[in-house]
Amino acid sequence: MGDKMNIDIRSYIKTNFNNSTKSDIKKSVEEAIKKGDDITLPGLGFFFEIIWNTSDEDNKNKILNTLESYFK
Repeated sequence: MGDKMNIDIRSYIKTNFNNSTKSDIKKSVEEAIKKGDDITLPGLGFFFEIIWNTSDEDNKNKILNTLESYFK
């Protein structure tokens, strides 16, 4: 069932954010983070997946450095 849920979330996000502006996306991300509930976390995870999969090695290293610094 977990895989089905992920597919539904991906489809929902793709449909919901189709043709969104940077401002729209920023507002949604900031609201999701502010809300901080478990329902919005998979959507943010999909955003992270998109960022990771479209990043070059330099950007991936920046992401990893940011995460490493946070957890130190």
